[in-house]
Amino acid sequence: MQETVLELKNYSISFNTSDGEVQAVRNVNLSVKKGEILCIVGESGCGKTVMCRSVMKLLPPNARIKSGEIILCGENITSYKRKKMEKLCGNTVSMVFQDPMLTLNPTIPVGRQITEAIIKNQKVSKEEARKRAIEMLKLVGIPDAEQRYDFQPHFFSGGMRQRCVLAIALACEPKLLFADEATTALDVTVEAKILDLLLELREKIGISIVFVSHDLGAVARIADRVAVMYAGKIIEIGTAEDIYYDPRHPYTWGLLSSLPVFASDEGSLNPIPGMPPSLLNPPPGDAFAIRNPWALAIDYEKEPPMFQVSDTHYAATWLLDRRAPKVERPSFLNEKSGCMKEKSDER
Repeated sequence: MQETVLELKNYSISFNTSDGEVQAVRNVNLSVKKGEILCIVGESGCGKTVMCRSVMKLLPPNARIKSGEIILCGENITSYKRKKMEKLCGNTVSMVFQDPMLTLNPTIPVGRQITEAIIKNQKVSKEEARKRAIEMLKLVGIPDAEQRYDFQPHFFSGGMRQRCVLAIALACEPKLLFADEATTALDVTVEAKILDLLLELREKIGISIVFVSHDLGAVARIADRVAVMYAGKIIEIGTAEDIYYDPRHPYTWGLLSSLPVFASDEGSLNPIPGMPPSLLNPPPGDAFAIRNPWALAIDYEKEPPMFQVSDTHYAATWLLDRRAPKVERPSFLNEKSGCMKEKSDER
């Protein structure tokens, strides 16, 4: 059986604010296997980043774990404080953020920043740490790594800076890497190179990756499994093939429909109407109901359970209940969503 690197059990996070309690993550059950790339997608504010940062203990003081457990490499870290978590960061789990300049110190050469990370987490000499840092720069595709070891961040392009951040994150050989919108700020050519690099790193060192994005096009390129989040909950999860070829939740249909590949012949896009609900007071039933053109009466009254579609595919929608009327997803999804996945695989 494949080793589980991360497991979240009935996991909920809330924020205490002046307006009340914001239920940012609600009853999430999720696991990540060794060597797996799990992509988490959804609109801004759905809880993707909060969930990942909470594992790293990087949330503000007004955040709290309301319920559930975090099991990281077999260790229950739910109650760990940030100081205790620092011992695991680097060696067991690392994170790459959207803007590399928020991670890199602009005044210190990138090689030295990698060296410092290695020395802090591993008992090695400065010379050994320097050698390891140069190896990491080479691993993430930085040419002339020996010379560029002494370069400050402003000498690098945006894509190269993100590679340097990856080198820091991977320097101590963590088992799990969170990549939080790590390619969003990059142009499409550089984005493709970073995505290919993540795939290459997974093959070379066997690292597990949780890739957070709102870009289903980028996700199609690298995902083994995809978890779709909405209003703090995972509402559909399955293999990449499940989500792109056989999506079952109307919200997933909406996300796919919003992509440029599904634009009409006139060039107009198909946005999801309305806005996500406030998590200060989530609505009863299915939080997506008010935006869902296929909503049933029960969607406004009772929250749907996770229905099993297959051994790998689950979705929380009452449309999968045996008593529900049969509803076909939009026909253009049948024509193009699988093609998008195939094109990403070809690249």
